[in-house]
Amino acid sequence: MLSTGSEPYLGILLEYPGNIRLDERTINLSSQTGKRESNGRAVPGKPAQANIGVIGVGNYAGRVLIPVLKKAGASLVVIANTGGITGVHYGKRYGFQRVTTDVESLLRAPDIDTVVIATRHDSHARLVVDALRAGKHVFVEKPLALTIKELEEIRQVWSELEGSEQKILMVGFNRRFAPLIQQMKRMIADVREPKILVATVNAGFIPKDHWTQDPQVGGGRLVGEACHFIDLLRYLVDAQIVSWHVQTVAGEGIVKDDKVTFTLAFADGSIGTVHYVANGHKGFPKERIEVFGGGRVLQLDNFRALRGWGWPGFRVVRLWRQDKGHAACAKAFVEAVRSGGPAPIPFDELIEVGRLTIAIGEAARR
Repeated sequence: MLSTGSEPYLGILLEYPGNIRLDERTINLSSQTGKRESNGRAVPGKPAQANIGVIGVGNYAGRVLIPVLKKAGASLVVIANTGGITGVHYGKRYGFQRVTTDVESLLRAPDIDTVVIATRHDSHARLVVDALRAGKHVFVEKPLALTIKELEEIRQVWSELEGSEQKILMVGFNRRFAPLIQQMKRMIADVREPKILVATVNAGFIPKDHWTQDPQVGGGRLVGEACHFIDLLRYLVDAQIVSWHVQTVAGEGIVKDDKVTFTLAFADGSIGTVHYVANGHKGFPKERIEVFGGGRVLQLDNFRALRGWGWPGFRVVRLWRQDKGHAACAKAFVEAVRSGGPAPIPFDELIEVGRLTIAIGEAARR
């Protein structure tokens, strides 16, 4: 209710400043802050400048992804978000030039050469295809797709653009870029025999009616979240995954694909097991990665402490704070865009991990 000391109002007329163009559903933040707007254009044959348009600004994008992209040196140009207030908030906070609710205008924008997709999972594949066809480099938060059909469409578009028009496609598999994972990778490179790897993910409880649990919207937690660890083991072993097996808990009326164990067999003879559990205690480490091989063991706890047994001159290294590789992942992507490649993660690996994750997720739900 409005209290004015006079008669009640029947209506309220809101007048917006001239820099808000309602017909284009776009707010120009540059004129509000006095910041000069970039008029850069993509130049054929020359590397892009990582002029970024972000589609979707939720909690993760606003608090983690956009800050690390900015730190990596990307030019933050436009946000497209269905919630105008949220978009304006983060747009002003991080220095974007404009905010829009029109995704198509972002994809058509000539001053955008790179698109970052941070929407809900069911829109990822469609936006990846649209962005690639629009001639943009793409960073998409995991998962890449929710179905094999979507994955095949991405692969088809990628094949059509092969050559001078092909862009960099990146999925936000940040854990492979974490500093302690990089150290593990270097250390186990000398272990020539097959290895045993174990990833224990104490993921925590999420209600069954949460959108991430919906196979049609979020894909379920295996597809939407456990894909990180399929990619991580694939990266550490550095060999193709040739077979897999999945086992879920038994019981009626419970979510099964967030209480699951699956095993991966690699072409070099190595075996990887992922225990993804939502029924543990939050006091236990959330993520633990172990590698056994050559009479040696490495154990990574919560991306903060790496311990070794059987490694001459090495016992433990600790970080002051947890580092899951978000900043290094963003930096690798931005540098690849500006240098013209290669992509930080090979396209074939993205498709391999995506296809395997979808298959495991479907098997777990059955």
